[in-house]
Amino acid sequence: MSAIVSIVPIVLLFVLMLGFKMAGHKSAFITLVVTILLALFAAPAMDMVPEKFQEASIFGVVGWSFVEGVFKAVFPILIIIMMALYSYNILLETKEIDIIKAQFTSISNDKGIVVLLMVWGFGGLLEGMAGFGTAVAIPAAILIGLGFKPMFSALVSLIANTVAVAFGAVGVPVTTLCNEVAVGGVVSTEFISQTSSFIVLQLAMLFFIIPFIILMITDRKAVIKNILLALWTGVVSFVTQYCCAHFLGAETPAILGSIAAIVAIIIYARIFEKKRGKADGMEKENKSYTLGETFRAWSVYLFILVFILLSGALCPPINIFLKTHLVTKLTLPVIGSTVSFGWISNAGLMLFLGATIGGMVQGMSFGKLMVLLARTIVKSNKTIITIVSLIALSSVMNNSGMINAIAVGLVALTGSFYPFFAPLIGAIGTFVTGSDTSANILFGKLQANVATQLGLTPNQSTWLIASNTTGATGGKMISPQSIAIATAACDMEGKDGDILKSAIPYAVVYIIISGLMVYFGLNII
Repeated sequence: MSAIVSIVPIVLLFVLMLGFKMAGHKSAFITLVVTILLALFAAPAMDMVPEKFQEASIFGVVGWSFVEGVFKAVFPILIIIMMALYSYNILLETKEIDIIKAQFTSISNDKGIVVLLMVWGFGGLLEGMAGFGTAVAIPAAILIGLGFKPMFSALVSLIANTVAVAFGAVGVPVTTLCNEVAVGGVVSTEFISQTSSFIVLQLAMLFFIIPFIILMITDRKAVIKNILLALWTGVVSFVTQYCCAHFLGAETPAILGSIAAIVAIIIYARIFEKKRGKADGMEKENKSYTLGETFRAWSVYLFILVFILLSGALCPPINIFLKTHLVTKLTLPVIGSTVSFGWISNAGLMLFLGATIGGMVQGMSFGKLMVLLARTIVKSNKTIITIVSLIALSSVMNNSGMINAIAVGLVALTGSFYPFFAPLIGAIGTFVTGSDTSANILFGKLQANVATQLGLTPNQSTWLIASNTTGATGGKMISPQSIAIATAACDMEGKDGDILKSAIPYAVVYIIISGLMVYFGLNII
């Protein structure tokens, strides 16, 4: 009964967005209000509130959970989203986007190749470096600039932003998961590498299926070509990510795997593609550009890449310095959680610096750039309401015991078939929170506890723990937060329900395949 009551907010969100076709910001706000009421009155009555909060006032728990959600929404999620949109708007303002569009289309006349290169290759690279919505916002916006329809651009960007999510933001989801389940709080590099390797293995089929789906949505007629290109891209992506995970850990699989995919797609285009005329639905301009023009056009993204790589885990001295200086930490009363924000270490700052310097290289003054930034933020007011409502909702659900009640109910319901449903728990976590990292914080320990209850071997336990991240990558596709980012990037505010409806079938297939891989793989490991 606790699980049924706890799942009401998730069901309500679906009903409002799909059934009533209500705009995302309205759906999220109404669901937040209902969640708060359930947390205030239903959770205490059904003894769902975690033991550590039972001595406190439920109004204090819910109130400070809301504050926690607002802080987490702004720092850093909304900052990163706004900076990603700001970077793209600079390219529109300076018209340098036209050169980027022309160079992408010059690689191939085939719109399937261009789309796959953008959302799987470039999008995966953005996810690996920054995460937090950049891999949806930037590729979707560029696809629209290339002449693709907004709904198509949003959908393929969401579908592509899945596999790479496991190792997004330089591996933060996986390292967080390992920290959550570590015995005695000590995390070995071997454990991180094994967990990372298992995640890649569980996603193995999806390395081929997702590119194929993207290609088929783009061009349903070229089935044979789509199969060959998906297999080729999938093999390169899978092998690269597995080697990185096995030998290097969680930081590099998405970054190096996406770079390898970009190279593989370009090689395919150069070797196998027969030159044809302009592809339907894709704007194309045949023109060569000098090195200087190319640098100027790409300067925004080049500087973003440089700042993210220099500040990330790949450069430990700089990374450690940034993370240990100018960090604000607030311990919230009642719930006792600590909200922290690194003013010089967050990805949003790196996006801002890269975009601003790149914008000045492209000829804009600092003053005009700040006006453009302000205009970007004001225009995204509905997205801000959506994100804040959803993060606050997830915080309230977590601290009131609602999310745990859902997970425990699913465990009790599935019994020995639990491994098949294990990725679903991770998907639920990402759907509610919008973050693979948050899903691992919520359910990582639960997966470890179930592994103990099932009497699994150490390797099998790690396999089951890894399934949380595997499933979370699928939930990312239909997370209302991701959809809110897509609607903002594609200027489709109010169309959240339409995008969600289009993405759900693909997410269901994704999660089922993940479940099968986890269930059958458990007996092999």
